[in-house]
Amino acid sequence: MNVLHIYPICPKDNFWSSAGSLWFVGKKAAIAPLPAPTIGAMLPSDWNQKLVDMNIESLEDRDISWANMVFISAMIIQEKSTLEVIARCRSLNKRMVAGGPLFFNAKPDDFPGVDHIFIGEAEITLPLFLKDLANGTAKRIYQSAEKPELCLSPLPKIDLIKMQKYTIMPMQYSRGCPHRCEFCSVYAMLGTKLRVKSPTQIIAELDAYYNAGWRGTIFFVDDNFIGLLHEARKMLTALIGWQKKHHFPFDFMTQTSIKLADDDDLLKMMRLARFKKVFIGIETVNEASLKSCNKLQNTGRDLADCVKKIMRSGLQVMAGFIVGLDGDKLDIFRDLYDFIQKTGIVVAMVNPVLILPWTELEKRMRKEGRLIADPEKDPGSFGLNYRPIMGARELMEGYRWLQEKLYGKKDYYRRVQQMIRNLKPTRGRMPSRVELRALFLSLWKIGILSHDWRYFRLLLRTFVEKTDLMTEAVQAAIMHVHYQRVVFHHK
Repeated sequence: MNVLHIYPICPKDNFWSSAGSLWFVGKKAAIAPLPAPTIGAMLPSDWNQKLVDMNIESLEDRDISWANMVFISAMIIQEKSTLEVIARCRSLNKRMVAGGPLFFNAKPDDFPGVDHIFIGEAEITLPLFLKDLANGTAKRIYQSAEKPELCLSPLPKIDLIKMQKYTIMPMQYSRGCPHRCEFCSVYAMLGTKLRVKSPTQIIAELDAYYNAGWRGTIFFVDDNFIGLLHEARKMLTALIGWQKKHHFPFDFMTQTSIKLADDDDLLKMMRLARFKKVFIGIETVNEASLKSCNKLQNTGRDLADCVKKIMRSGLQVMAGFIVGLDGDKLDIFRDLYDFIQKTGIVVAMVNPVLILPWTELEKRMRKEGRLIADPEKDPGSFGLNYRPIMGARELMEGYRWLQEKLYGKKDYYRRVQQMIRNLKPTRGRMPSRVELRALFLSLWKIGILSHDWRYFRLLLRTFVEKTDLMTEAVQAAIMHVHYQRVVFHHK
């Protein structure tokens, strides 16, 4: 078999694409895709495999023609590109296999061109498909209610990845999340029981990246890295030992809950393992709204103090925020602005509520008659797929105000300086060639060509006050180029 893995295009105006800042580091995409290496490792070893990530290279007809089967994995945000890929593969009469969040709730008629659809995790269903394929009895839909233990997940086939094209490599330690936030689809897809890989498995993956020549950032793409505290401690102990043995070739980043602030020992271990960034779903500072969406782990605490404590431990906090929750009043936009500026959360992803399929929120909105089936045909929806209590116009006007305030130059650079003040420096590796390139090109393009005195002042103050955070300051400045494109593209 010749198997072609295709990863469709993520829109470049996406907050996480980093498209506007990739020029500074000479890369094509921010993070390499993990689905193909994960699935590829489960296929027969004598099959030929190739990955085309359409975010770094074009998909050519000769690539499709080469394949006996095409495997597609996609998220909801990649739907437009995925449909185009399916049409091209169908025109060339190729057998298609598809999975990922986009297909999780698929009905047979949703993607008529796809021969085999996998709903859920593949460790259990893919072997069944391969057996049926060999017997000539392969089915259209493969689904299992069982959540596989991650000891079944093999070492990812990372040789499929063109590493030099990316800034970050992906790894997965756990799946699932113990929380049941009403708006979140993670528990529906992956369950509330956390399943983890063993330290031995993770060390093998680190060795694979190290031996392949990777040096730099690795993103643990878990939805809640600390969901099982006792397992997280065992994993961190192994990471610390491996990093020391190999002279700290990697920095790590991941996603956690705000509960990270409750455990001093865990914070220390993450710093010793050389974690540099954590993404936390803060969502809102409105206690009533947190309760309305069942984000109970964020209630009854001073969220600003929690963020500052995590920063003081040496971990930069990135965060997600949601506006338009049922408890929100019109003052929520100013409250969130003040909170984000005060805490120095440079990477603050703010979005209106999006009703995702399979969530408890979708069930409630449907029951209350507040779902909008097709926002494009409803001018009063202002692009929302539900009817917010505060009013759609008021929500979108407040959202745009907040985004433009946060990512205007003045407030953004003030926030970066606040982050530098709050963040404890962690001595890391020497700057890489990529980081040095980013420094010199940013000095030229952001500083000299744009006559941006704020950038020079940021670098000077960081150099004088916290020299070890120079890399973080440069990263924040070049990412601002991207964020401005995302936020102000509608103007």
